[in-house]
Amino acid sequence: MTAVGAPAERREGREKVTGTARYAAEQPLPGRLFARPVPATIVRGRVTDVDAAAALALPGVVTVLTHRNAPRLAAPDDATLAVLQSPEVPNRGWFVALVVADSPEAARAGAAAVRVTCAEETYDVTLSATHRQAYVPEKVAGTYPGARELGDPDGAFADADVRVDVGYRVPPLHNHPMEPHASTAHWDGERLTVYTSSQGTTAVRAALGTMFGLANERITVLAEHVGGGFGSKGTPRPDVVLAAMAAWHTGRPVTVVLPRRVLPTSVGHRASTLHRLRLGADSEGRLTSLAHEVTTYTSRIKEYVEYAGIPARVMYAAPNLRSRHHVVRLDVPTPSWMRAPGEAPGMYALESAMDELAEALGMDPVEVRVRNEPDTEPDSGKPFSSRHLVECLREGARRFGWSDRDPRPRTRSAGPLLLGTGVAAATYPVQVYPSKAAVRALPDGSFLVEVNAADIGTGARTVLAQVAADALGVPLERVRIRVGNSDLPAAPLAGGSSGTASWGWAVHEACVRLAAQLAERQGPLPEQGLEVHADTEGAADAESPFARHAFGAHFAEVSVDTVTGEVRVRRLLGVYAAGRILNPRTARSQFVGGMTMGLGMALTEGSTLDAAFGDFTESDLAAYHVPAHADVPDIEAHWIDEDDPHLNPLGGKGIGEIGIVGTAAAVGNAVHHATGVRFRELPLTPDRVLTGLLEPPRHPTRHPIPTG
Repeated sequence: MTAVGAPAERREGREKVTGTARYAAEQPLPGRLFARPVPATIVRGRVTDVDAAAALALPGVVTVLTHRNAPRLAAPDDATLAVLQSPEVPNRGWFVALVVADSPEAARAGAAAVRVTCAEETYDVTLSATHRQAYVPEKVAGTYPGARELGDPDGAFADADVRVDVGYRVPPLHNHPMEPHASTAHWDGERLTVYTSSQGTTAVRAALGTMFGLANERITVLAEHVGGGFGSKGTPRPDVVLAAMAAWHTGRPVTVVLPRRVLPTSVGHRASTLHRLRLGADSEGRLTSLAHEVTTYTSRIKEYVEYAGIPARVMYAAPNLRSRHHVVRLDVPTPSWMRAPGEAPGMYALESAMDELAEALGMDPVEVRVRNEPDTEPDSGKPFSSRHLVECLREGARRFGWSDRDPRPRTRSAGPLLLGTGVAAATYPVQVYPSKAAVRALPDGSFLVEVNAADIGTGARTVLAQVAADALGVPLERVRIRVGNSDLPAAPLAGGSSGTASWGWAVHEACVRLAAQLAERQGPLPEQGLEVHADTEGAADAESPFARHAFGAHFAEVSVDTVTGEVRVRRLLGVYAAGRILNPRTARSQFVGGMTMGLGMALTEGSTLDAAFGDFTESDLAAYHVPAHADVPDIEAHWIDEDDPHLNPLGGKGIGEIGIVGTAAAVGNAVHHATGVRFRELPLTPDRVLTGLLEPPRHPTRHPIPTG
């Protein structure tokens, strides 16, 4: 058995379960101080006064930083990092002061004692599909056009035999990693060392270098262990700037841990999305028109667009297609990446609409999807490097027992419980970025692989060691891995399900070259060993003639309590086509984790942006409910063997995010099958479901897009 493909255990597992793995806030540096930020309580305006006298009088408080006395920094590329640089308050929760003390408790007490006076200005935090200031962005995600149109979607829709015109709403969602955002910084002269919870320390070093005017070689950023991120740690956040700033000001190491209560307003979130889907089909179930219009918001200081209309350009054969985003600048915290950005809310809406189309056609929802399988990618016209969605649907249906399903809604019950099943498809793009790596052969027969990857709980260390072992032709136990240090060979962040493909490509290349040198070498190795470097720039980022995506199929069985409105998911099953699976153990963990997050999106996770205060009312884990083990008693993740030679030397596709993409729609479709009621707004909480059960049914074309 080769190392790649074996279910190897996580290399850092023992450290984590025994508590010896050190995270960003657990660095016992001599003389360390602790800092706590003070958030603004207005929606928009200016700070007119900061009274820190009461805070400074408390035992243990060392100093209070504000825009008046904080170090002056260069303007960052990301405006959300420009903290304590001016009196301007662009949104509620913006940090307006930082209390530094000799203990976390003293810092917390000091932050509560600071009195901030602000002059509030008029503001707008309300998103609607008809907002007068909505615009179509030129690009979304920095890559895709904000709008795409093929053929005549309006005309084809009007002429279609069967039409579905529906609206959906996904509320704001929050990442809430187990480890809050935290950083510890200390200076040695003009050299800065930072321990931070980040999905990519190379990007953190670059941002700090710009703001503090330092060359890269004078900054070291470490993130050996990261307790989750889900996108919120994909770019530097204010905690790392505040820690470095406070450490410079005080001359002592400083740790900043952002309280969970402030995370929704300070580290990004998934913006609310309003969807309008118009599907036209002929009597045989083939799409003649597909239009997906998305309305979302961004902040005043930085444009970030939740690109939820992109999946419509990939999924189904429709000769007439429109995919368009509308964005409104509001006085809200800046949204950002959240696991499967774009695809998660976009596929919820699209796959729910496909289910409604199947119902209108009187066809099986699996067959409707199969019937609309494209030969090439609809948007680009490129051939797919591999596409096995139909196989995923067929295999999932077989494993789930789909053929036994009575297609009629509200036909299965058990006492007060209504039972139903649903299906949805999933897709996520293959993303690969240039990376560097180094590998060294040591005289004792071991090998050291170095790459500035980030292991955010995905098992990156383990899989990269497997890749190296196979390329070197040595047993896995002879390979050591170093990651999470900006002094190592530069690598892209852990995001977009791109990590293993990007880092692994560079590791593979370095190890292949080293193996070739060792095969030709005679005599012992020098004391320092033999080292080889690799850089995949120009190869990993080369334009591909293929459309490269992972695909999957999700199946769900639910029960709906007609007395309480409570929805329980009895079974979740996913089948994926994600290239070569490099480690079945860690892969299954990723698939199941994504499906569990999709379950939360469907049933429990949702936030409300209060129109009066411009803040999220559900901002901690007491109000923002994430799923627990008991919420889904049976969850299965499977995959099909997929050989795709057009990806990278490993043949793998990203697996970290596709698990979430179709889950919410599968659960929602199952709830409709159970109840006969179509719910078009997430999450499906008991109050919402019970209200829907008591209302008379309405025709889908009469449902406007809800405001949010």
